Parts: sequence; structure tokens; C-alpha cells
Amino acid sequence: MPLFEIAGQGIKQFAELGAAFFLSATIGLEREIRHKSAGLRTYTVVGTTAALFLLISKYGFMDVLANDRVVLDPSRVAAQIVTGIGFIGAGLIFVKGDRVTGLTTAATVWLVTGIGMACGAGLLWLALAVTVAYFIVAFVFPILMRLLPGAPIPTEQAVITEHD
Repeated sequence: MPLFEIAGQGIKQFAELGAAFFLSATIGLEREIRHKSAGLRTYTVVGTTAALFLLISKYGFMDVLANDRVVLDPSRVAAQIVTGIGFIGAGLIFVKGDRVTGLTTAATVWLVTGIGMACGAGLLWLALAVTVAYFIVAFVFPILMRLLPGAPIPTEQAVITEHD
């Protein structure tokens, strides 16, 4: 049986995995350029792996179907991805005094996970829309925030100085 005839391993699934790879990498590249703690490799791996987990969830349990009904709930895999990525995100957030760092990085890892999951679920337009929305947040929002009267400097743009 050729590779593309095996259930869940056809051109469609490779396209979904490829979309997750590409969209996640674009966000990772932006984070890499800004010298953030998680960059190109981290975001690409997280988004692509999330898509893989969703594809496994969609197609990896076809043998648990009986009479067109699910005997086991494969959608639970998606819920576990969200839980698991929370642990990674929590490890990226640091509090020092009254300053919190890594929050945007953790949120972006969470977002890339969602993009990967959407790609794995075949929701490519939603994944693309969220990727575009991210770049609006990353590039347009800081400009808007500077225009607000009395607005504080965004955390990403603040210069950190050490005090003795």
C-alpha cells in the first residue's frame, strides 16, 4: 500500500503539518529577531508538534471506531496538549520584585500551540488568521500604545537596569 493511501498520512495531512511548520516558524523568526528567550527553533517545534498531536488525535485512532461511532474519545488528546503547554509556559515566566518577564513569550508559545493544533485539525484559514493577528499585535500595537497619552513603555521595549 503506497504511503499516500494510508489513512491519515496523505497529501492533506502533510500540507497541514507543513502549514503548522511555516506559520509557527514565521512567529518564531520574529521572536528570534527580537532576541527573546524562545525563538525560531522553539516556536517551530512547538507549533509543528501540536499539529502532529492533533493529526494523531484525528487519524491515529481509526481502529477504535465501531459502527461509525467512537468507542474511545480521541479528542482528549487536544485537551492534553493545552494542559501540557501550560507547564512550558509557566517555566518561561519570571517575577523579580514588581517586574514580570516572559509573559509575552509564554503567551506566544501558547498561541503557536493553537496555530499548530488548528493546522492539525485542518483549520488552515483559522491558523493563518491567528498568525496575521499575532503580527498585528507584535508590530501595530506597540505603535498604537506609544500614541496613547501617558502610556507606559511596553515591557518588550523597556531597558532593564540593575540596582544594587
